[in-house]
Amino acid sequence: MENSKASNSRRAFLKSSLLAGGGFMISFTGMAKLSAGDKFFDADLPDQWHELTGYIKITPDNMIKILNPNPEFGQNVMTSLPMIVAEELDVDWDKVTVEMGPHDNVKLGPQFTGGSNSVRMYWRPLREAGAAARQMLKEAAAQTWGVPVEELTTKAGMLYHEKSGKSGKYGEFASKAAGLPIPKGVKLKDVKAFNIIRSSRKNVEGKKIVTGKPLFALDYTQEGMLIAMIVHPPAFGMKLKSFDASETLKMPGIKDVFTLTLYPDGFEQGGFDTRTFNDLLVVAGNTTWEVMNARKKLKVNWEPAGDIKETMAGRGGKREVVIPGALESTKTQMAKMAEYAKLPAKELRKDGDPETAFKNAAKILERTYTAPFLAHNCMEPMNYFAHVTDEKALFVGPHQAPGWIEPTLAKILNLPADKIEIQMTRMGGGFGLRAYGHYLAEAGLISRKLKAPVKLVYSREDDMTYGIYRPMYTATYRAALDANKNLIAFHVKGGGIPENAIHANRFPAGAIDNYLAEGWEIPSNITIGAFRAPRSNFNAAAEQSFLDELAEMMGKDPIDFRLELLKRAKENPVGKNNEYDADRYAGVLKLVKEKSGWNSAENKKFSRGVAAYFCHNSYAAHVVDIVKKDGQPYIERVFSAVDCGVVINPDAAINMVQGAVVDGIGNALYGALTHKDGVAEQKNFHQYRMIRFREAPKKIEVSFVENDIDPTGLGEPPFPPVFGAVANALYKNTGKRFYNQPFINDLAKKP
Repeated sequence: MENSKASNSRRAFLKSSLLAGGGFMISFTGMAKLSAGDKFFDADLPDQWHELTGYIKITPDNMIKILNPNPEFGQNVMTSLPMIVAEELDVDWDKVTVEMGPHDNVKLGPQFTGGSNSVRMYWRPLREAGAAARQMLKEAAAQTWGVPVEELTTKAGMLYHEKSGKSGKYGEFASKAAGLPIPKGVKLKDVKAFNIIRSSRKNVEGKKIVTGKPLFALDYTQEGMLIAMIVHPPAFGMKLKSFDASETLKMPGIKDVFTLTLYPDGFEQGGFDTRTFNDLLVVAGNTTWEVMNARKKLKVNWEPAGDIKETMAGRGGKREVVIPGALESTKTQMAKMAEYAKLPAKELRKDGDPETAFKNAAKILERTYTAPFLAHNCMEPMNYFAHVTDEKALFVGPHQAPGWIEPTLAKILNLPADKIEIQMTRMGGGFGLRAYGHYLAEAGLISRKLKAPVKLVYSREDDMTYGIYRPMYTATYRAALDANKNLIAFHVKGGGIPENAIHANRFPAGAIDNYLAEGWEIPSNITIGAFRAPRSNFNAAAEQSFLDELAEMMGKDPIDFRLELLKRAKENPVGKNNEYDADRYAGVLKLVKEKSGWNSAENKKFSRGVAAYFCHNSYAAHVVDIVKKDGQPYIERVFSAVDCGVVINPDAAINMVQGAVVDGIGNALYGALTHKDGVAEQKNFHQYRMIRFREAPKKIEVSFVENDIDPTGLGEPPFPPVFGAVANALYKNTGKRFYNQPFINDLAKKP
């Protein structure tokens, strides 16, 4: 398997395609339609072919190139998405070259990596593109050989006509195939006939990653490029008043110090135009080191920002919102959440008569759970390259949703969208943070001001204190039991700063006659955003911890208790809006019970905790095994079961689940970002606790439910239930329940 990286623009592609004299390229646009192909052959100009997913190129020499459409941030779509095309095209995977293309939403559509949607979104169109290309090659061969197309077969990039004994490579018919109309409704392979999909393939960029090749935007350079860094207010609720840059401008390599306004007055923010500070102070110079040192010489005065009114246009329609100007502290935020929890809340779902059931209950279990803000802490801090002129703009860097930021860039740069080129680099982590485009916009405005190519670089401290965190959450769960310990009612009331985490139509909704879900929110100037499995990462932790304690009160095995509820949800569901499939949900619980040897005598030495959850169209369950090491709890093993439909690349899928498990353990035990008077108290990793190598489990065994369901999400679904499984295992190990994240705070307390 080879890998190459495109480096030229769409304009270069158009130029080279006009010069082309042979070869074959098929494209497909939208999410389920095929578009007309073009003749194309650039064997002499391999780096000038620059198009996005949906394009298959075959040269007369049988060179096959498949382009990956979606941004790559470690989930390995660079390998898995081309595998889907190659399967239906029926080629030898070892002969395929994979290339990452630039952003082009005209050809491709959203190009969005997030919501565990990459494979799910492209599964059908990529298969159709591969199948249509194979059919066109067969038709070209049939015409050349004068035989019925129905008599032709393909295998590993070759065409065969058994009756005549003729055979030929795809490349021999590529040019002729390119002139044929693209067929519609081509029959796709039976999933049981797959030989590329469902077999493990190495990461096509693996060698480049481990040998340190320049795949990331921090590696990117261009002649005359300057480095820029931003100084933002030290606290949420503050803004720039004045500054003195006289000493800074004397520092070596410094070119300029200036202010800029990110969004102009009256700007309508789209759903992912979130940013924390609008008025920014910029230092620009020759090198990162010079700029970092020069920033320290700035003399800056800040002042309260006061309440700010903004216009939001995305996700919920156009509306005016007021951002409060208070300097918030975690201690007061927690107290405020406790006060709000006692007030009436918005009803999100109600089944039966929960009020009466609780009134008549023989016993009620009530528990409250909390979680702090979390920083994304991507391994690669935020950065982006921009070169903006009066006529056009080039952006190069890591972003999860280039199509969503393009309209914003067009507005603030006053350039038409077709004059804005975005080249996507590999991301050093994303986790939802890189779906937001403020740092692209900042880079673009800085470049335009300096009239030079610029790379904007955030330090780790910039990244951690800027905002767009996982929100603070709290939820109170209540369960009512009758005299026979039967569950008769269930109530969840959750809130947060500035959003709640309640998914009202998920399990155990649909399994209980009397059910009530409520939510409330507190506005804040501390900006929040998507964080791996948004809202679910807290909802699962609280819900699964509560169900474990409830099962104990009822005298039931925690897995059996969940399976009983799911049996009810399947056979006699309550309500009509239940989001989950009870069978699939039960399937991962049964699988993890089997694989972990849940009740086997040999595992009695472990303190075992279980949790399961549904989100992003998939199901995941974990069993966490804890032992004592040096008198402290240590997570030695984890057993994971996942139902995400057809697994494209098993080894890569296992790695993704293992990563989610380690990530979940680390955040559950240690993750927390706190504030005092608007100032983030954790600014780097010496203050923000991350999981360490020695704290990761020795063994994470991953199993997948085998079925032929179209692929669903995988990047996010394994993450949320880890929190609950850890909490439940800790209870078995320590004898006390854990209600507040991070758990290390309560672990450190003496009984």
